[in-house]
Amino acid sequence: MEKELLFITVIGEDKKGIVAKISMLLYECNINIEDISQKIMDSYFVMTMLVNMKESEYKLEKVRKELEKIGKELQLKIQIQHENIFKMMHRV
Repeated sequence: MEKELLFITVIGEDKKGIVAKISMLLYECNINIEDISQKIMDSYFVMTMLVNMKESEYKLEKVRKELEKIGKELQLKIQIQHENIFKMMHRV
C-alpha cells in the first residue's frame, strides 16, 4: 500500500495537552501516526511526527489550518510539510 507521508514539527513552551490535541485532530482527520518523537529541551517542548494521510479525505491545506488553530491556542509553532518537499530540501 502506497503512503502519503508528511512531517509535522511542533516547538513551544511545554504545557499539558499538546500531544493529546494534535493526535486527536489527526485521529478525527483519519491520519495515521507512523512515528513520533518528543522531548523537553530546556523547558521547550519539541516534537516531530511522521504521519500518513493516504486514507484521509481531508486536503493538506485543511489540516494545516487546523494545526495553526491549535498552535495559536497553545502558543506553539506547528509546521506540516509533505515528505517530497522535505526530501528535496534536505538532499545532499
